[in-house]
Amino acid sequence: MLLQNFSNTIFLLCLFFTLLSATKPLNLTLPHQHPSPDSVALHVIRSVNESLARRQLSSPSSSSSSSSSSSSSSCRTGNPIDDCWRCSDADWSTNRQRLADCSIGFGHGTLGGKNGKIYVVTDSSDNNPTNPTPGTLRYGVIQEEPLWIVFSSNMLIRLKQELIINSYKTLDGRGSAVHITGNGCLTLQYVQHIIIHNLHIYDCKPSAGFEKRGRSDGDGISIFGSQKIWVDHCSMSHCTDGLIDAVMGSTAITISNNYFTHHDEVMLLGHDDNYAPDTGMQVTIAFNHFGQGLVQRMPRCRRGYIHVVNNDFTEWKMYAIGGSGNPTINSQGNRYSAPSDPSAKEVTKRVDSKDDGEWSNWNWRTEGDLMENGAFFVASGEGMSSMYSKASSVDPKAASLVDQLTRNAGVFGGPRDDQGQSGNSYSPYGGDGGGGGSSGGSSGGGMDVMGGTTRGSSSSSGDDSNVFQMIFGSDAPSRPRLTKICRMKKLLQVMLIASFPSVEKSEIERIIREKATRVAEGGEEENVMAKRLSKEAISNADEGS
Repeated sequence: MLLQNFSNTIFLLCLFFTLLSATKPLNLTLPHQHPSPDSVALHVIRSVNESLARRQLSSPSSSSSSSSSSSSSSCRTGNPIDDCWRCSDADWSTNRQRLADCSIGFGHGTLGGKNGKIYVVTDSSDNNPTNPTPGTLRYGVIQEEPLWIVFSSNMLIRLKQELIINSYKTLDGRGSAVHITGNGCLTLQYVQHIIIHNLHIYDCKPSAGFEKRGRSDGDGISIFGSQKIWVDHCSMSHCTDGLIDAVMGSTAITISNNYFTHHDEVMLLGHDDNYAPDTGMQVTIAFNHFGQGLVQRMPRCRRGYIHVVNNDFTEWKMYAIGGSGNPTINSQGNRYSAPSDPSAKEVTKRVDSKDDGEWSNWNWRTEGDLMENGAFFVASGEGMSSMYSKASSVDPKAASLVDQLTRNAGVFGGPRDDQGQSGNSYSPYGGDGGGGGSSGGSSGGGMDVMGGTTRGSSSSSGDDSNVFQMIFGSDAPSRPRLTKICRMKKLLQVMLIASFPSVEKSEIERIIREKATRVAEGGEEENVMAKRLSKEAISNADEGS
């Protein structure tokens, strides 16, 4: 009996060490790095499939649903993030912090300011970056305690310097049209648990630096040495460097439901091919719309594990997904629509790699992706073998459902594309100056932290609002004051469309835009510019008719 027990023990020990030797080391290099990234990818796919089933998009037995379930399905889109916070029993506005329970992928569990106080931004100014005024966004993000930051009204925030955000903060733009632009934009450096939700971020320029900080790059969102970051439902365009950059040991990141347009180098993940800690970088990119005017880097990866799932890639000029330094790229259930340029049909690009011998072992895989207009994905590495076996144990939903999953990408409740704001630096929803917003409404100047709101002076709509409403309808929210040249452009558009019905609207817009640029470059007085614009635009439209 003793000999038999000894033999069994020896057998179990041999089996244990055999399994141990066959298992790859976890090689965890960063805080919050997940030991099994394939399991995370699998969980994302399951979440999507379950949400779609609940919405009855993929369930053939949906015809017998009750009226209550029918009401629920009318809210549901199949997008697990949106269905989580928008389709709960309570109105989301009465329980904003439920959003923190809804992240998926590597950023799952990002708390933001959950369980912290509500901080209300009532002042859109940024006049003193080193000693910010209470009620401003900058004052809120530098606090040490967890805060759930919301906005009292529609507002345009022009940053004087990069906005450095402390750990455990949520920037929640739901319910208001919040536009952030200017110098530096959002910086997350050596922080954790940040949620950035429902913001317009565009025209971000490098900042000169202040106090001990050097010059910033001009990213929309710069993530540096940070973990547990979730960027959701933002509209981003026209920044000097990247729209989103995550470098220097950043991990546990989810980038979801965003609307990216009009930019060259969209997203950089990883600092340098030789920076070893970035091997632990793990990023989920899900339900985003990569749209008009994009060139490359959607994303561009160095090292790490990148899960690209159920995104809509509608345009690129060079490539969509690129990488170097042996990153793992798992592409599932995306739609890739190639440009007309025959030399740019390939979705992928091995950056700075001279031949396939260098990258043939990199694990880049496509599964369930829809390739349109000649798009093709060059896979490499282990492919269908053990590397992806766990992530592939549940089929990703067909990319034909990408329209459904990304239909609300970008900011809720307003135009998703910020092209109209680029160069003009205004919000189409109003609120520039003291946090002002609705027509005739009050503006900020105080702070509300779980208490009464302190108001500043009112924001008058004036003649500019009347012009805006004449063009876009009386229900349109007001906007900040326009220059004479901007008012003339809008009035001319209405006049020319009425006077020259045979000329296409797009052609009229092109004429006005070109003439406005030409007279603006001449450096003339505003009233002279406006008169000249009117004369030249009407002349061109007359010729076109």
